[in-house]
Amino acid sequence: MKLTESEIAQELAKVADWTLDQKSIVRRYRFESFRNAMAFANAVADIAEVKNHHPFIAIDYKFVTLRLTTWHQGGLTKADFEEATLFDEIYASMSSGA
Repeated sequence: MKLTESEIAQELAKVADWTLDQKSIVRRYRFESFRNAMAFANAVADIAEVKNHHPFIAIDYKFVTLRLTTWHQGGLTKADFEEATLFDEIYASMSSGA
């Protein structure tokens, strides 16, 4: 179910470094190498496939930008913030995160 503006603000407060961009949340991650950035993007893809909830992924050398929204709901849902938390946990667990 699509979140209200108030619910979005509450959820956004729980995910550091994510920003609101219209109907999406966005975060840019930095890595020590292109290879590490690709490993992270692949881990994100694996989670997205399992959850059947796919983010926009942009890879730019040592940077990976993720954009989350729930298209069929027309905006943000709990699923977007749950995935944001999972992606942040993966990033934190990677020794290459900088």
